[in-house]
Amino acid sequence: MRCPFCGNVDTQVKDSRPAEDHAAIRRRRFCPACAGRFTTYERVQLRDLVVIKSSGRREEFGRDKLARSIRIALQKRPIDPERVDQMISGIIRRLESMGETDIKSAVIGEIVMESLARIDTVAYVRFASVYRDFQDPDDFDKFVSELRPSENDDE
Repeated sequence: MRCPFCGNVDTQVKDSRPAEDHAAIRRRRFCPACAGRFTTYERVQLRDLVVIKSSGRREEFGRDKLARSIRIALQKRPIDPERVDQMISGIIRRLESMGETDIKSAVIGEIVMESLARIDTVAYVRFASVYRDFQDPDDFDKFVSELRPSENDDE
């Protein structure tokens, strides 16, 4: 593994442990050339996924891009980072096990929304506001009112 600081290709693994609920291996590495320390993750990748955007454009699926958008939605929310990593790994496993290499961005968005709804309602609304392209406060109001249980549910 190449050192991200000096480019040396002879780095050493100092510690390995399971991560993301045993879906990945976290490795602490050390570079003898510059004494830099860094972490890498090793994950199983079943297949290379391609995202088909709504415009029809094709783009390689990126775990980092997915994680970034989820972390933005969860910003300042009381969710354990390990739980977020588990959710991201679960979403990716679900996408990889669908049997298709080409996946529409809408499918990914719906799966992310479903996952966020299970762990944090505020993050779910934040993600939905971007994903569904809310344009004004009425869009928020309508969406949030659909989340609230109706008064007839109590009867």
